[in-house]
Amino acid sequence: MDEIVKITYRERIQYDIEEAINDMMMIVVFDYHGNIQYVNDKFTEVTNYAKEEMLGNSFGNFFTSEISENLTHTIEDEKKWAGELKQKKKDGTYYWSDITISPIMNKITGDKHYVLLQREITERKEHEQMIEKLAYVDPLTSLPNRNQITRWINDCHHAADKEITVFFIDIDRFKIINDNFGHDVGDQVLITISERLKACIQDKDFIFRYDGEEFILLLENQSMEDINNKLNQLLAAIRKPICVDNLELLVTASIGISRGFPFSGDEEIPSIENLIKKADTAMYHAKKQGRNQFHFHTDNQERELERTYQIELEIREALERNEFSLVYQPLINLRTNKIVGVESLLRWDNRLLGRISPAEFIPILEETGLIIPVGKWILQSVSIQMKSWQEQGLFLQRVSVNVSPIQFQDPYFVADLKKILHKAEVDPSYLELEITEGTLLDIDDSAKKLHDLQDLGVKVSIDDFGTGYSSLSYLKQLPIDTLKIDKSFIDDLDRDGKIIVNTIISMGKNLQFRVIAEGIENSDQFKYLKQQQCHEGQGYFFSRPVESDKIEELYYSLQ
Repeated sequence: MDEIVKITYRERIQYDIEEAINDMMMIVVFDYHGNIQYVNDKFTEVTNYAKEEMLGNSFGNFFTSEISENLTHTIEDEKKWAGELKQKKKDGTYYWSDITISPIMNKITGDKHYVLLQREITERKEHEQMIEKLAYVDPLTSLPNRNQITRWINDCHHAADKEITVFFIDIDRFKIINDNFGHDVGDQVLITISERLKACIQDKDFIFRYDGEEFILLLENQSMEDINNKLNQLLAAIRKPICVDNLELLVTASIGISRGFPFSGDEEIPSIENLIKKADTAMYHAKKQGRNQFHFHTDNQERELERTYQIELEIREALERNEFSLVYQPLINLRTNKIVGVESLLRWDNRLLGRISPAEFIPILEETGLIIPVGKWILQSVSIQMKSWQEQGLFLQRVSVNVSPIQFQDPYFVADLKKILHKAEVDPSYLELEITEGTLLDIDDSAKKLHDLQDLGVKVSIDDFGTGYSSLSYLKQLPIDTLKIDKSFIDDLDRDGKIIVNTIISMGKNLQFRVIAEGIENSDQFKYLKQQQCHEGQGYFFSRPVESDKIEELYYSLQ
């Protein structure tokens, strides 16, 4: 009696274990030929296959080729196999499972069978994929992020003789878009730019979002012709107008390029990280040259970058050390050849670096935000100088002051200007502010400030006209007094150049604007512009920029 109880208890334990295994695991048994001999309920529950349609049929009809191959190897080698694979259900959907295939032998009959145990891990896999996406994919643009560089290097097994070209792409003045229109618009711009960049590359190329508004493109074994074509393609794609929430934005980019053999193993050959650093340096130089262009890395750029860092250090205290000064370039009436005004221009003589070009230091003033206090100092100095000239009996029609987009966006700009003019006791109508077309990206904000300036009596000029803004509709929407034709058009007065200049002059006159040509350097340019009845001009043909005490002498000499 006791023996019978023990056997029953042992069988009960075995039954409970089998039930637990069946609840947890999917079980399929095959014979030597790969035909299915047994399927448990858990497998049919997960896969939606019925036992009747599986039993006796070939294993390959219900499993992926990867499992079929591993089953074949198990049969041939009589060794257990384990792994994680993606499987298809009867309805075509997929699931992940942790799989073990083991050979077993019936000790009585000697028949061999093979048991496949599957534990579903779909939820775990999806979680892992989500974590991986967070780690390696940029959530905004869905591009790979900078963490993917190491993966790309390891996965591609690059040969030592494989040359890599790095494009470091930085969206110009992206902060202005964020500040003017908000980060939601900025995000949409980045998404659009990323889609355009992806459309420009081949499958073997690798592109990722590096940081903020920066993207990096890696190309393999490209000729210079291919590289130049790619650069022009990228710049053209980025330059296309971007429409977001009824806004039309014109976006440009600066691109730095470096090339090298990062997988040679030679310590003198740059690594991927060094190539990216060199491309970053080249991109910075592209921005210094005016943005919306590209620049290849050269050895002397590192020295130039060191100079830029030194300039940035020195410029922070330049205003306190009284190192800034102003010079003035006459504005000439092209019909009478008389001075009607002057443009004020900023100069900097540093204690260590000497005279520094505005092309070098003004972008740094803008990037550091120092352009706001320096710009305020310029307006104060010009107002005082205007008052001084008037007290001497020299009444110019106007004095022009360049205003940076950063300075113009300062919410206190108009209020500060009003205080400055009031303190200097200067009539605002003698002051003209020169702004670039890029300043007008936010039409609503620009219109309010320009109307405030108009109410104050200050005149407004569009500097470098024809080189920036994508829409001319602002000309009739905004209170503008003057258009200044950019020097680049005056430099190249061939047939096409003349057509452009004539169009700007005609359009400006029809809209009742004063039209000024800047950069007049020879008599041919002067005669042509006078013939076209351009109102005013400035340039070395008349006078270089001079100190304030020379303006009176020039004024009377040209009367």
